[in-house]
Amino acid sequence: MTPAGRFAPSPSGELHVGNLRTAMLAWLFARSTGRRFLLRIEDLDRARAGAEQAQLADLAAIGLDWDGDVVRQSERTPVYEAAIESLRSAGLVYECFCTRREILEAPSAPHAPQGAYPGTCRTLSQDERAERRRHRPAALRLRAGVTTFTMRDMLHGDFTGTVDDMVLRRNDRVPAYNLAVVVDDAAQGVDQVVRGDDLLASTPRQAYLATLLGLPLPEYAHVPLVLNHERRRLAKRDGAVTLAALAERGVDAATVTDRILASLDLPAGGLRHALAGFDPAALPKDAWIYDRAVMEAAQ
Repeated sequence: MTPAGRFAPSPSGELHVGNLRTAMLAWLFARSTGRRFLLRIEDLDRARAGAEQAQLADLAAIGLDWDGDVVRQSERTPVYEAAIESLRSAGLVYECFCTRREILEAPSAPHAPQGAYPGTCRTLSQDERAERRRHRPAALRLRAGVTTFTMRDMLHGDFTGTVDDMVLRRNDRVPAYNLAVVVDDAAQGVDQVVRGDDLLASTPRQAYLATLLGLPLPEYAHVPLVLNHERRRLAKRDGAVTLAALAERGVDAATVTDRILASLDLPAGGLRHALAGFDPAALPKDAWIYDRAVMEAAQ
């Protein structure tokens, strides 16, 4: 299988400029190294009607192309269940009956971040599990054998993060994101993962899970986000930040593409033109502060 990079949006709404910038970077990383570029729709949590079609149209409008069919996680449940069964047969899965509130209010293990699972249900007896099942459906958790794991990132170097007993399947029987993304990347031949650096902290957990499943670790590159003037992650509440909203203000997709390329110190003229001069080592290291007025003035 030819190696691949990918972009994997959640179809919860329109893509904003920050999402588009990350998608462009994932495409540039993949195409500059001769990889396939894949699109995967991560729709296990929620999907807004029409969002997937709008996202695909926006990605095409900024010049992205992709290889093969678009993959949807909602159609791959048997693959995730097989991975869970593999872990279960190795004694690495247990039932958990805790609510999110109970986890947040429970005493954390020393040095663990708030919200890390404290292991409440890890040692329940068979009778205790049976009693809890009478009142609440169980989630399935990984019985982790480490508390930290180190992975390597192209832009951040070696990064060590916390590993806890992560959820593998929620109590509504929906496979968890951390499991699905690891299984899908390996199944699709994705050996390069380019995504926002807000996801860096969770990556050691995914890398550790991949090793337990006997899957190869991809090459990671966590790229800087797009922020608003308050240095918070860009969101649709910041105004005209989607292609549709910018189009209403007279800014076309080609202008948005070139403005994003300029934020990456790449030449205007579209993605394919910028590809020849793309060098990951030369990328800006800091977040891009989005200025709608500058975007509109560029038209």
